[in-house]
Amino acid sequence: MYLRHEKKFNSQISLSEPIGFDQEGNEISLMDILIGDGEDVCEKVDRSEKLKKLFEKVRAIKDAREKEIIYLRYGLSGGEPMTQKEVAKKMGISRSYVSRIEKKAISHLRES
Repeated sequence: MYLRHEKKFNSQISLSEPIGFDQEGNEISLMDILIGDGEDVCEKVDRSEKLKKLFEKVRAIKDAREKEIIYLRYGLSGGEPMTQKEVAKKMGISRSYVSRIEKKAISHLRES
């Protein structure tokens, strides 16, 4: 027979309680998973949310040339980030024009 007090804690687990084993057979706890690579879980979630919002803002850029330059410069389409010179060569425009368009696009992103 459980006392009400003990029953309440029955569904709770400790962060240091073993929850399984890793690939080498070592016991792991919930704390091991939460600590992981040293980055705080809250920081990861916050960064993820900010990146999601940024991608939405970039996708919403109306000017196709601005959008393309941002995607190319920062590698947002899955490729490596490109220099202004590389973007200029690819688009057939001057590097200084790429710079002006990029600054304009970033200004629009900041405003939104």
